Amino acid sequence: MRALISVYNKEGIDEFALALHELGVEIVSTGGTFKRMKELGIPAIEVTRLTQYPEIMDGRVKTLNPNIHGGILAVRHNKNHMDKVKELNIPLIDIVVVNLYPFEATIADPNSTWDEIVEKIDIGGPSMIRSAAKNYEDVIVLVNPDRYEEVLSQLKESGNVSRELREKLAVEAFSHTAYYDSVISSYFRQKFPSSDLFPREMSIGLKKVQDLRYGENAHQQASLYRQGLPSGLITAKQLQGKELSFNNYLDTQAVYQMASLFDEPTAVIVKHTNPCGAAKAKTIEKAYQLAYEADKTSAFGGIIGLNSECDEATARLIIQIFVEVVIAPSFSEGALSVFAEKPNIRILVKPDFMEKKDRFDYRQISGGMLVQEADIAVIQKADMKVVTMKAPSENQESDMLFGWALVKYVKSNAIILVKDGVLVGVGAGQMSRIESVELAIKKAGDKAKGSVLISDAFFPFSDSVERASVAGISAIIQPGGSLRDRESIEVANKLNLPMVFTGMRHFRH
Repeated sequence: MRALISVYNKEGIDEFALALHELGVEIVSTGGTFKRMKELGIPAIEVTRLTQYPEIMDGRVKTLNPNIHGGILAVRHNKNHMDKVKELNIPLIDIVVVNLYPFEATIADPNSTWDEIVEKIDIGGPSMIRSAAKNYEDVIVLVNPDRYEEVLSQLKESGNVSRELREKLAVEAFSHTAYYDSVISSYFRQKFPSSDLFPREMSIGLKKVQDLRYGENAHQQASLYRQGLPSGLITAKQLQGKELSFNNYLDTQAVYQMASLFDEPTAVIVKHTNPCGAAKAKTIEKAYQLAYEADKTSAFGGIIGLNSECDEATARLIIQIFVEVVIAPSFSEGALSVFAEKPNIRILVKPDFMEKKDRFDYRQISGGMLVQEADIAVIQKADMKVVTMKAPSENQESDMLFGWALVKYVKSNAIILVKDGVLVGVGAGQMSRIESVELAIKKAGDKAKGSVLISDAFFPFSDSVERASVAGISAIIQPGGSLRDRESIEVANKLNLPMVFTGMRHFRH
């Protein structure tokens, strides 16, 4: 047997190569790998002896040669192939052990130059991997050091590798090169942005981070993957608590997206990705207290996001109920001492670049993927158009802006009520808008009186305006755009209720 070994990541390669040598496998290698084989005392053959051609162009061309790819791609039971191997004296290659230049690590290094980045685009490596994977029935392809021991075990036992393992290795190989190319594609797309927002072809590369205990439910298996370079919630530092679950990740992502929208100290409590409590105040302690008191029942078992350092006083309030996760930019020593009393609470330090906005939002459907721009649009006071005779007060406008930032994270049909910087009522995910209005009012109870109603989309009928007035709601903000807008405006004027249009909706399906 003959093995071609050319690895940038040399993890485990010393033991693997020595074991192959002891099994009588001839080793061919290139560059730094060849040098390493010599240091180990393995009589490796430099690849130029097989190609009968020198490495050229600073090593850019060394394995792109018929003597390499012919030796990998030759189908052993194909007489024409084997006759050509004999005629041209092509050395057969039975094992290909290759991993690729560290393109991903290079682009992650802010000190990397453009020339250094380009040179880390591997050409020969992916070609050899794909050739070997294509001919997996005759060639063992290895891109993952974790597989070395398994392959060695079978070679020692039978002198060969089972078809089942060959198939697994081929899948890994194609996945490896596909991911590698997706990282390059994504980087170039960002480096050279096109006016074409949605290109004809798009690749989404995912790399496994860890297995999760289960998915949304216990009977579903799940894993966590990262897309591209490590960033966002995946890089948050966990200070205590159990591993995050599938649902924890979803809820924690939602809660900190909301909390980070505001400059004032803000606390948000989330259940099933919907906010059940949110408030801004002069201190983070007061903000949390207000958010919790808005809906004490739903807060139980919730996920808490703070946009300011969690101090000891806030921590003491939090541990009074059962919570799953607390995420904040930082935690005081006193706060950590308090949380240590509840070791199951997951405590996360938000990464500095958590607020980086993803350009696209991906939704899977059967047989495909929906891709849209992420909904990161915000409005300012100047964007609010007063459509009623009565204009909102300054305090009502403040509540409108606070609520409008939150409502896009609530499942449609979404209605929320905000009063003095506190989310006091939520109607989420109902099939009709009036039902969401009713639910938000029920959740708010007495706090509905004097609150501002925020709707993620227009009112199809004026019934929502009428119901809001009955509950004592003091003002409304909605996108507008309904054929019956005039009817809603007239009812609001009749009820002396200020109403503002934004011209922008925030459906969240």
